[in-house]
Amino acid sequence: MNNSQKNENIEDTGSITTKKDGISIETITVIGQVEGHYLLPENQKSTKYEHLIPLIVDAEQNEDIKGVLIILNTVGGDVEAGLALAEMIAGMGKPTVSLVVGGGHSIGVPLAVSADRSFIVPSATMTVHPVRITGLVVGAPQTYTYFKKMQERITDFIVSHSSCTKDKFEALLAQNNDMATDQGTILDGKDAVDIGLIDEVGNLKDALKCLNEMIKSHT
Repeated sequence: MNNSQKNENIEDTGSITTKKDGISIETITVIGQVEGHYLLPENQKSTKYEHLIPLIVDAEQNEDIKGVLIILNTVGGDVEAGLALAEMIAGMGKPTVSLVVGGGHSIGVPLAVSADRSFIVPSATMTVHPVRITGLVVGAPQTYTYFKKMQERITDFIVSHSSCTKDKFEALLAQNNDMATDQGTILDGKDAVDIGLIDEVGNLKDALKCLNEMIKSHT
């Protein structure tokens, strides 16, 4: 791939394929807000899930690509789109490593834990909170049931792909003295590891070293 093709990939999809010592890895970024079924304003930084899904499939099918690095700095976004991407990553047969830089908030949490191994830099934060929605809400029992089931889907995914227990995670959701206008918990890098959401505190070098070791033992 020449430099112009690399630059085009980065600009269009936030992805790049790199090669070192004969090993090619795909780097995928989740930046800003995860855009789902509705278009976000043009002045808002977003990651379009319809761009990432083909990238994930290609990385899985491409014999030249041996592993995937997912870098996250996201405020969250569309719940179903984010959870769909997390399921796609978790379903990959090739080694995957995630690295949270800046923030991995809201639906960014399941995206971070979806990889085989997860890292977070010390200065990054992660916000855990119950499912919420803006706009028109119908005050009916069915609405409450929908939210409850959606939260259960997110919770079950996170618990099954991390070392955090369900009781601990639900306690994070219920915290009411950590956020000024919402329930939930804000975790820094060390806290996220201590609670079991993320595997290790580390940087890009650590994440790449781990991914390359996983690739070597996988082949």
